[in-house]
Amino acid sequence: MQVILLQDIRNLGALGDQVEVKAGYGRNFLIPQGKAVPANDANVKMFEERRAELEAAAKAELEAAQARAALMVDLQVTILANAGDEGKLFGSVGTLDIVDAVNAQVEVNLEKSELAMPDGAIRSTGEYEFTVTLHSDVSADIKVIVAAEE
Repeated sequence: MQVILLQDIRNLGALGDQVEVKAGYGRNFLIPQGKAVPANDANVKMFEERRAELEAAAKAELEAAQARAALMVDLQVTILANAGDEGKLFGSVGTLDIVDAVNAQVEVNLEKSELAMPDGAIRSTGEYEFTVTLHSDVSADIKVIVAAEE
């Protein structure tokens, strides 16, 4: 399936690129999310008419993401959790816990989908580093310290 991208998408293409994607990916994700339109004559013409508007919107989105990333430079968040004597947590610290702690400390309006936890939830005390992807071209690293409650 040929689609025209309406925004930059990591590992796929940039704004305005006509790319070949699997039909299900295009039909079920890209088109409903407003990230692409089918590549037919009418949509190609519509895209060329709106190109400047879409590029301006993409530039504004990138600048907003860079501003949010600047607020998270050297960000360190401490989360207190119930833990045993050996540092093992009673429960776990997940994505939502970290997002809430970051939003309470810095006004960045971080969303759960922007935080990557490749190893899953945190189940013991210690220091952890995570990458926050704010835009396809902008990411920031945050440090999370999980400490035992006293």
